Amino acid sequence: MATRPISPQDHERIATAIRAAEEKTDGEIYCVVAHASDGYFFPAAFMATVCMLIVSLAVGYGLEAWWLSIRLPHFVLAQLLALACVLALLWALPGMRIHLVPRRLRYQAAHANAIKQFLARNVHRTTARTGVLVFVSIAERYAEVVADSGIDAKVGQHVWDGVVRDLTAHAGDDRLADGFVKAIELVGAVLAEHFPVTAGDSNELDDHLVEI
Repeated sequence: MATRPISPQDHERIATAIRAAEEKTDGEIYCVVAHASDGYFFPAAFMATVCMLIVSLAVGYGLEAWWLSIRLPHFVLAQLLALACVLALLWALPGMRIHLVPRRLRYQAAHANAIKQFLARNVHRTTARTGVLVFVSIAERYAEVVADSGIDAKVGQHVWDGVVRDLTAHAGDDRLADGFVKAIELVGAVLAEHFPVTAGDSNELDDHLVEI
């Protein structure tokens, strides 16, 4: 997924896209990009421990097959030292951790972060419950559109799935800012169709991309 930092010019492009989209709808669009949704030390440590136990079992059987023996205290000490080295490596190199975590757990962490941001940024507190969060978590290669209850009643999930596919395709080409701009345009068109702008509409959420 995207690796280049989002420039100030890209931030301004995204803010301009949000303002343009919201001119045609009573809905509110909020964008968040997370560099990672979890530190993953404990899940990675658990997976490393399981792998160490499996390797130790294989080594033990191998030694037995070759008629070699090692005293149990020495074998256990070797296991503990190896595990300590692996844990120290995971602590010192956090970028390695996510590669030891199953994709399902990574997606769960990213989804939980999306819901957390939806609530923490008050996207759920718009007057007509028409807030939409466009969320990306780079480390997990994950994107999601979270819509409030007022929108879910009229817009099917397949619509947001299409927005996510387009956004992740742009991010995969290292064009995350372009992906956000396109996603905002698509979300804005959906909101304008179901929630066109009315007299007295006010801007309830900030019009910018938040990086966390």
